[in-house]
Amino acid sequence: MNVKQLFDLSGKVALVTGGSRGLGLQMAEALGEMGCKVVITARKAAELDQANSHLARLGINVFTVVGDLSRFDTIPAIVDQALQKFGTVDVLVNNAGVGWGAPAEEYPADAWHKVMNLNLHAAFFLTQEVARRAMIPKRAGKILNIASIAGLGGNPPELDMLTIAYNTSKGALVNFTRALAAEWGRYNINVNAICPGFFPSKLSEGLLDRIESRVIQAMPLGRLGGEDDLKGITAFLASEASRHVTGQVIAVDGGSCVV
Repeated sequence: MNVKQLFDLSGKVALVTGGSRGLGLQMAEALGEMGCKVVITARKAAELDQANSHLARLGINVFTVVGDLSRFDTIPAIVDQALQKFGTVDVLVNNAGVGWGAPAEEYPADAWHKVMNLNLHAAFFLTQEVARRAMIPKRAGKILNIASIAGLGGNPPELDMLTIAYNTSKGALVNFTRALAAEWGRYNINVNAICPGFFPSKLSEGLLDRIESRVIQAMPLGRLGGEDDLKGITAFLASEASRHVTGQVIAVDGGSCVV
């Protein structure tokens, strides 16, 4: 198999959560450009419609599902719609997430649960559902968990980031990736995590308004992540090019983790 064949995703089906905007839409675009049929899910129908139009203009076969993953009882119905439309799911991208800023000693209980429910619990229940119904029966699948460099440690004090629940949830997602890769290798399912650094997005916009210049100054590459910077790693981890890679956690952060 040559390199083009290794990266080719023609005929595959990808399900991308939080796929209507930002990093999720960027990854959905990457998968579609490589030949995937793409299912994107998010809470807001209007944003999904916009994403649908954008992807369709690029010639991508896209299907949208409105859903709130934090309502765990709705997850089977989301998978139902993907399977009814395309018959299977070959690639799952667990991208949907939320943050909340507050000092740890004052962190509200409802905010803690909100972050954990979407960032961690929903990812597990959706992964379980997709694997049980699509990947395990055919002994093949690619799972990409979108963690964060915030899940690899604490926050630099000078950045004044009070995101204890977000960091904790993403750290848990990192070890979820490793544990699941060890358990599901027997089914030929690859499970890997991407840890983005600072990218302009709906989730980060308020934070970056305060600290962008300091973040950029601390980065070896000296810039924020851009609209194409997750595409290559997503295509790699979703394709046969990464068939011997599992349980890995890859930072896409402009070098923030090395300083």
